[in-house]
Amino acid sequence: MVDIKVPALPESVTDAVVAKVYKNANEYCQAGETIFDLETDKVMLEVPAPEGGVISAIKVNEGDVVSANDLLASLTAQDAPADAPSTPVSEPKAEEAPAAKPEKTVERVEKSDEPSPYSPSVRKALFEQGLSQAAPVTHGAQQARTTERVPMSRLRARIAERLVEAQQSAAMLTTFNDVNMGPVMEIRKQYKEEFEKNHQAKLGFMSFFVKAAVKALQKFPAVNASIDGNDILYHHYQDIGIAVSSDRGLVVPILRSCENMSMAQIEGSIVDYAKRAQAGKLDLEEITGGTFTISNGGIFGSMLSTPILNPPQSAILGMHRIEKRPVVVGDEIKIQPMMYLALSYDHRIIDGKESVQFLAAIKAYLEDPARLLLEL
Repeated sequence: MVDIKVPALPESVTDAVVAKVYKNANEYCQAGETIFDLETDKVMLEVPAPEGGVISAIKVNEGDVVSANDLLASLTAQDAPADAPSTPVSEPKAEEAPAAKPEKTVERVEKSDEPSPYSPSVRKALFEQGLSQAAPVTHGAQQARTTERVPMSRLRARIAERLVEAQQSAAMLTTFNDVNMGPVMEIRKQYKEEFEKNHQAKLGFMSFFVKAAVKALQKFPAVNASIDGNDILYHHYQDIGIAVSSDRGLVVPILRSCENMSMAQIEGSIVDYAKRAQAGKLDLEEITGGTFTISNGGIFGSMLSTPILNPPQSAILGMHRIEKRPVVVGDEIKIQPMMYLALSYDHRIIDGKESVQFLAAIKAYLEDPARLLLEL
């Protein structure tokens, strides 16, 4: 008999919730096959079968809270029969006769002591048609008003906790600017096919923003810093978090040492993170830390927003949708693809002047991408 237990949980994680049970008792599973998904407030953990065998007993249900080393199931090791399916075959159910359609009730109800679920106008219509208020109504009646209570996932609860913490612990302000995305769009149009052919990655907007952020962070180190008690920690590297939306909620995987990454590496890493975030396959270390965050609400159509800090970071850049607007170029009014940018920052260590200059630097790099190559 082999005991299947909750594995060691990541540091700072005390418990987990059984999110999914994939096997039933008396069912055969192969070695390495996933039996449970455990959801923590940071990552999803898979619990595989240590060896092939038959599940003797399942000790937990979906939704149970478990801690490290708790017993999840018992397994009797054995080889799989050659003709045995990997999943149990359910017994065929007896064919059920179709349910008879309810007949219309035609008795008149002058008065009833029972409360009616229908509005006065609907009750009047029922009475005029000679129908009971208990009769099924297919047209004109109000639909039932229901409320469903669903427990908040551990990740969603943690997100809520951190968002409230950010607003309560930081002196958060937001400054705005706009950027002409025409130059970046022209580069993408000119080189996207060659870029994808050479690097097996699509040339997106995010790599330009990451590169621009790296240069701006190097110019304004306070934006890349964080507070630790009464000290300020100045980070001499740029670990940039990219906010990624998943079915479980928002996660922020970290691109480490972005100052040393190529645009192709940035684009490839973002695609990989996004796929694994949707599948709940991100590791804890991949979403821990970071010195700065970029969030792109524009992919959902957002025109403008005030992003919330990701503690202990001191700033976050918000991207938004690109839309054509009339702007003054030189002495002429032209239609240009414009994007609003938002920088939320902790005013305790970042002055207003620094925040405005930092965002202006981002704008300058994006409107003249050659400055990124020339390191100006």
